[in-house]
Amino acid sequence: MTVIFNALAVILFLPYHVAFDKVSVSLKMGDSVTLHTGVKTNQQEDIKWYFGDTRIAQITGDLSFICTGVQCNEGTERFRDRLKLDNQTGSLTIMNTTNTDSGLYKLKIISSNDSEKIFSVSVTEVPATELHEMKEGESVTLDSGVIKHPNDVMTWYFNQTEITGDQSKICTDAQCKKRFGDRLKLDHQTESLIITDTRNTDSGEYKLQVSSSDSSFSITTVKRFSVSVTAVPDSDLSSAAVAGIFVAVILLVAVAVAAGVVYYRCRRRTAVPQNEDDDDDDNSPPDPKSIHLR
Repeated sequence: MTVIFNALAVILFLPYHVAFDKVSVSLKMGDSVTLHTGVKTNQQEDIKWYFGDTRIAQITGDLSFICTGVQCNEGTERFRDRLKLDNQTGSLTIMNTTNTDSGLYKLKIISSNDSEKIFSVSVTEVPATELHEMKEGESVTLDSGVIKHPNDVMTWYFNQTEITGDQSKICTDAQCKKRFGDRLKLDHQTESLIITDTRNTDSGEYKLQVSSSDSSFSITTVKRFSVSVTAVPDSDLSSAAVAGIFVAVILLVAVAVAAGVVYYRCRRRTAVPQNEDDDDDDNSPPDPKSIHLR
């Protein structure tokens, strides 16, 4: 009777053991992804990862053997220094992904109940950095482009320095407070970053890092923004500037007067010879023939 029961159990559960799941993962170049095993390492004999037919990572249950990339196979140069295994779960992390990382990743778990899982990974081109240009005093919104989910962790960076974790912890760093003060705000739904009353010192690279996860995989994606703030010339003139303008006006007036005097004298000199001829005609002695005797 026992033999019959065991045979039935094998028949009923055999499809479950030989079947495998397939999970689709979409990424952008530069993102990092962790493919989850869903098991504990110490409860398995061996965990192996394959890219196509090439073994790229392996870890034994007793941790006596661990390898990634070229340590496992010399034909895995493409993953050099970009693969990491979790010692507790055997989950595989691929960092700084490229479009050549697209393909099928196969997980083999060797234990009393062997199992397999397939991950179909697609890596697409990263969008160009968003450019934002404005003048000092204006506001700008850096749009995250996503709706935040409960398990998402979203962090903003300015020139590699973290400036936000969440609204309650926004810009808590002393240097951040000195630079931005109370001019940073976060949208509650999208986590978009709003910079009010911008200054030219706000110019630089802003980066949004979004970490999301589910039972099968975790993704860390990055979106970049370039902000350029143009300084507005100060309209308030100093006393020295006012004095300089006054002196310049006086000099211009003096030059104009001098030019007028010179022009007047030149005109007068050209008119003098004609007047002298007329005077000579008036003062010349009369023609004797024109004198009438009485």
